[in-house]
Amino acid sequence: MDHRGTGQARLILLGAIAPIVWGTTYAVTTELLPPGRPMTAAVLRALPAGLLLLAITRQMLPPAWWGRTAVLALLNFGAFFPLLFVAAYRLPGGLAAVVGSAQPLVAAALLLLAFRQRTPLPRLLWSLAAVAGVAVAVLAGTVTVDALGLTAAVAGTCAMAAGVVLVRRWGTPEGMSGLAATGWQLTLGGLMAVPLVPLLDTGPFVLDPPAVAGYLWLALPGGAISYAAWFHAGRRVPPTSLTLLMPLVPVTAAVLGWMLLGETFTGLQAAGFGLALVASVMGQLWGTSPARRPRPDP
Repeated sequence: MDHRGTGQARLILLGAIAPIVWGTTYAVTTELLPPGRPMTAAVLRALPAGLLLLAITRQMLPPAWWGRTAVLALLNFGAFFPLLFVAAYRLPGGLAAVVGSAQPLVAAALLLLAFRQRTPLPRLLWSLAAVAGVAVAVLAGTVTVDALGLTAAVAGTCAMAAGVVLVRRWGTPEGMSGLAATGWQLTLGGLMAVPLVPLLDTGPFVLDPPAVAGYLWLALPGGAISYAAWFHAGRRVPPTSLTLLMPLVPVTAAVLGWMLLGETFTGLQAAGFGLALVASVMGQLWGTSPARRPRPDP
């Protein structure tokens, strides 16, 4: 692997931090957060993380970038986080993970429809294999489908895939760090979700020690750190390559359930998770192969 391939591999490893951390979201939501507060969770995951990054970087957003940043903030946080937590409260985490693992396919469709950019066939095939693996692992167990939760999961997957595509296309304002750009997106996205709290949250707002720990985990590792890593990689690698890491979310959730909650898996479920993991890795190896590397995005 040449120097360019090594740099690409490092970016992929950095980007992988995010879905591994996000694999804890459903367990944290169901075990630590107060019930009936999905919009509160969305706001407290985005807004404190964004304000922290802005305080660290102290960079103002150029006036010409307010429009683009607002679009990215809406797709990546203002819409995605509320939809994510509606799905987390109403669906089994595994079923939501099946939908989320389809992000590389959604990203490939958006690239083709919006920018006439084709995704290499091997990466599409590995993406299909990853979705199939997660689906086998989840559907082999008992699954309860909630229509509203499933709709939210599908919409959230589409929003995040579109956000990843546009982050790659637009980059960052000249002279602004990636941390600052992420901070502005998180802050604006959190503010967009604030009006939804009194409209959609129904449960009492409780700040007992488990809830505080849960919100802190979602805001710091799950928000500021993971999204800084995700967008840093996302500005430099193809969207379908980055989103092919999303099956790491259910794999991480499954490993945590086995280690911490004593959950067990059938042989078929273990094979499904194994296929998803292999597909994620092979898709990245193909993408960094010097002999068959696709041309970079224009």
